Amino acid sequence: MMIKIKYTFVLLFVAIVATVSCEKNNDDGPDPTPPRDRGEEAIRAQAEIEAFLETHFYNYEDFQADPENFKIKFDTIAGDNASKTPLMQQVDFLEVADVEEPSVIYKLYYLKVREGGGEFPHFSDNTFNTYEGRLMNLDLFDSSVIPVKFNLVDAPPARGIIRGLQQAIIQFRGAANVIENPDGTLTFEDFGIGAVFIPSGLAYYNYPPATGGLNAYDQLIFSFELFESEIADHDGDGIPSYMEDLNGNGILLDDDTDGDGTPNYLDDDDDNDGRLTKFEIEIDADGNITFPDTNGNGTPDYLDPTI
Repeated sequence: MMIKIKYTFVLLFVAIVATVSCEKNNDDGPDPTPPRDRGEEAIRAQAEIEAFLETHFYNYEDFQADPENFKIKFDTIAGDNASKTPLMQQVDFLEVADVEEPSVIYKLYYLKVREGGGEFPHFSDNTFNTYEGRLMNLDLFDSSVIPVKFNLVDAPPARGIIRGLQQAIIQFRGAANVIENPDGTLTFEDFGIGAVFIPSGLAYYNYPPATGGLNAYDQLIFSFELFESEIADHDGDGIPSYMEDLNGNGILLDDDTDGDGTPNYLDDDDDNDGRLTKFEIEIDADGNITFPDTNGNGTPDYLDPTI
């Protein structure tokens, strides 16, 4: 059975998430306390999250009984809920490296209520979601019941969502079908529904946002619905940003072919030869991209400063 939801607005999603895209708050105040050891903090965070997963459940029976009307809710396994299946038996996990200390590996637990029937987003795409952000005590610190646009790239100059949420969202698909209704509303069919349990090292660590009541080193829970995604080309050079991850590590900041300090996904002349990248690639009428290699040296023209 198809699952449907309607939202009343004519222009597709226009809002940009504020809280989850917050950067570090650098001011002229006293120097911050040195951050904790990231390896030790990762161990503490995993223990806290796993304790939550062992002692809490989500309203899976509501989804089974009435999939047309849903919202992920978490509660403690106790009393009348003593027989509920704990989250730990229902979640999957990814191993995600710390960006600042790649030797530190996190277990990122996520709950896949429904994968969705559309396309998977790339790690650098824009996605359109509703969401709730909660602390481990289930206090709500951020939410949107109207779909908002997430920039999945967690990198300057315009930071996207936190890495833990980014890594979870790309495990889901958008809607299988989007219908524009005569009254201007949109109906989404079979979209992704899930949640993720994020250690502080994949969230804000010791630099939480100034609003929302978050503290340094808080573990976070985000539940979300994924409706659509769009492929991003941040520098407008004709190459989607996900294709500018040349070393395939899912991080765009360390791909800088010409060494000019601007990563390729933000650089419209990737080889600094004076000819813009968009003139060194070929895009056909169907949007297919090819990369000419004029001198046959194995390096495509747009990355070859000699061409």
